[in-house]
Amino acid sequence: MPQPTQSAQSAQPKQPAQPMDTYDKKILDIIQTAFPLAPRPYAEVGAQVGLAEDEVLERVRALRASGVIRRIGANFQSKKLGFRSTLCAAKVPEDRLESFIAEVNRHPNVTHNYLRENAYNVWFTFIGPSWDMVCATLAEITAKTGIEILNLPAEKLFKIRVDFRMHDGDGPDATDADGGEDGD
Repeated sequence: MPQPTQSAQSAQPKQPAQPMDTYDKKILDIIQTAFPLAPRPYAEVGAQVGLAEDEVLERVRALRASGVIRRIGANFQSKKLGFRSTLCAAKVPEDRLESFIAEVNRHPNVTHNYLRENAYNVWFTFIGPSWDMVCATLAEITAKTGIEILNLPAEKLFKIRVDFRMHDGDGPDATDADGGEDGD
């Protein structure tokens, strides 16, 4: 079965090569909620957790390679930038999934794209600089694929903050002088 997007492919993280220790958990807490806006952000993260910059980078790379970290980047409030977004759904026959998904993914304005076990089996979000552009692009996708797209713009936004607290502060301090793992 074709895969909608890289983010959908990595939605099921691989198991880490080794269990995360307290350092990893503290690093994850910092980079998901208060990533330093500095010339050397990983040096600042390291200063907060008691590690050198190169060790923080090594740990972040390992967490990415294992699939624990899927993406590092800014999240913008598109509406505040004047952009419009919508949730889209389509009923795509199995034999046309690959070509439909390829057409949808060709557009850089697609931010998420998922297969679902439902009559509406392809769901994606689309963001554009204007509502006219959003609608025109969805119409273009429909014209090229022959598949109607259900356009579901939000009527009211319920924005929630999702942070996955990794370190609860219990147990030995990860910044102990011996630098050993604490059993997490």
